[in-house]
Amino acid sequence: MVDAAVRSSTPSVEPNTAQRTPQIDVSQLTDKLLGTWGDTRRQAREMIKDSAFWRQDELGKDEHRERVLSQLHLLVDNKAVHRAFPKSLGGEDDNGANIAGFEELVVADPSLQIKSGVQWGLFGSAILQLGTKEHHEQWLPGVMDLSIPGAFAMTEIGHGSDVAAVGTTATYDAETQEFVINTPFRGATKEYLGNAALHGVAATVFAQLITNGVNHGVHCFYVPLRGEDGVDLPGIGREDDGLKGGLNGIDNGRLSFDHVRIPRTNLLNRYGDVAADGTYSSAIDSPGRRFFTMLGTLVQGRVSLDGAASWASALGLQIAITYATQRRQFDGVDGHEVVLLDYGKHQRRLLPRLATTYAQIFAHDEFLQKFDGVFSGRIDTPADREDLETLAAALKPLSTWHALDTLQEAREACGGAGFMFENRLVGLRADLDIYVTFEGDNNVLLQLVGKRLLTDYAKQFTGKDAAALAKFAVGMTAGKVFHGAGLRQLGQAFADLGQVSRSVENGLREEQQHALLAGRVQQMVSDIAGRLRPGAKDKALGSRLFNENQAELIEAARAHGELLQWEAFTDAVHTITDADTKQVLTWLRDLFGLQLIEKHLAWHLINGRLSTQRAAAVSRYIDRLCARLRPHALDLVEAFGYEPEHVRAPIASGIEQQRQDEARAYYADLAASGSAPIQEKVLKAKKR
Repeated sequence: MVDAAVRSSTPSVEPNTAQRTPQIDVSQLTDKLLGTWGDTRRQAREMIKDSAFWRQDELGKDEHRERVLSQLHLLVDNKAVHRAFPKSLGGEDDNGANIAGFEELVVADPSLQIKSGVQWGLFGSAILQLGTKEHHEQWLPGVMDLSIPGAFAMTEIGHGSDVAAVGTTATYDAETQEFVINTPFRGATKEYLGNAALHGVAATVFAQLITNGVNHGVHCFYVPLRGEDGVDLPGIGREDDGLKGGLNGIDNGRLSFDHVRIPRTNLLNRYGDVAADGTYSSAIDSPGRRFFTMLGTLVQGRVSLDGAASWASALGLQIAITYATQRRQFDGVDGHEVVLLDYGKHQRRLLPRLATTYAQIFAHDEFLQKFDGVFSGRIDTPADREDLETLAAALKPLSTWHALDTLQEAREACGGAGFMFENRLVGLRADLDIYVTFEGDNNVLLQLVGKRLLTDYAKQFTGKDAAALAKFAVGMTAGKVFHGAGLRQLGQAFADLGQVSRSVENGLREEQQHALLAGRVQQMVSDIAGRLRPGAKDKALGSRLFNENQAELIEAARAHGELLQWEAFTDAVHTITDADTKQVLTWLRDLFGLQLIEKHLAWHLINGRLSTQRAAAVSRYIDRLCARLRPHALDLVEAFGYEPEHVRAPIASGIEQQRQDEARAYYADLAASGSAPIQEKVLKAKKR
């Protein structure tokens, strides 16, 4: 937190100085940002104020791993990991609160967050979601109290995101009523598994279920790794991944299986079962739908990564913006050095990223509500699950990419101080690097979203007769012709409005921003669908056309995710009751929307969605918005609700303000004493 003395010492660049500057209600804004499970987030934040949960930067890999394991035991002691488990086993059956509390661990140590996610969010969740009551009672108590540390063995070296093609096999032996788990070749080795190198004593293993000579696709099995003596069981191969680019508090490793036998009942059989004689049965007849249903139950990993990445971005921006309001560099017009955030470029570096972070946090809360509704059973239909999976695949890529971009820009904006490990930014950037790959490569996820968009687009034409289709085609043509005129309904003949930037301000507000963002998604999907149509009945041609349009399809999916974030931000603005706070948040939402339009100006121009004059003015109006938001920057980051124990970055502690005040006082005293040396350029000017 920054005190009033520091705040008053940071001049602002407010273009409308004659108008009263709005005052943000920081407390109300914090409540809004913490969202539906704000109480849980506050509880988690209070817990991690204890330094026992903090990352110790000086630790080596081995010491860091053991510290994180000890922290998991502290989470158990604090009953911080049981929220999603059944009440019958001591849990709370509260899925939304579970994710909200889990996400907060990222500011303590991302290694702690991810290792706890492996234990309870992946290993434990696989047993909970894919197993039945007998499995729950047998293993979940040990999972919950950490007496059974476990690994989630899905990913393989040879098939990262392509889970359906994993090479590990689980072949049923009817004579012994056992499954034989086997790694038939090196590429089928389970890889990058948390808890696999050291601490895991069991694993949930995804393998091709084969019985009576038939492969029924990927299923999940509970496989013990170690005996009670602590020694790996026969046939278990375990390797240590060693040092990684980040998250070195987690013991990632590889697992392989040499004809390891497990009881038939170790199949987690909620969606598919094998009888004693080897007969396979499932309530879901389609192998493809069965596979996606099983994977869909594990979507919470993507949900939590979206939230954790968004809050990590918030922490990085709080550090960088606080520092930027105190650090001074280069002489200003009054003879004093200028605060970094008063430079237009510095505002441009940080404030649009702050706007995006707000959008992501608001979108995440809506996403988390949807997740909780599905997993609680309140809105658990196939359509709801499909929507949830699409949301996860749309939002997780955007937030994790944004986190890397934001943390890097924040590091650079803090100069050499940002490169010091003690100031958190480089450590966070390294640890969050893998988030863009966790739970599915981001581009692969967006491709799933793109395919869903194409499917929904095609549904519009199901059952339509030729006349209706012809009418639609005419409408599309008319739309393109109209947009070619430059969205005349927005008044882009701006001469009557005077200044171009004022025209943008009046003509690209909420309704028009939404029209541009939504229209871009709609036209991109429509254009791609049109190009793919010739391949509908020719598989080879269809594959070639899809590959040719893959990059644009992923871009359309990304635009769809951005639209969802903009809509969530706008919904949040509408719920704010304090007028001044609502005004500032509206500016911030406008900054988010307009920087999205600016990023894709070429598309809007090529497709006739903006006139060249209006497009040229967008960037200038963004600059105006940044200047307008400058006086509110500290309030906007303080509204994240982090306390000094969460931030833990010396450059965001007020120490830079003390250094600057000391320097200014020194020069003031020196000047007052009359003993200050004369500057050479001043002496030469006097001689002329």
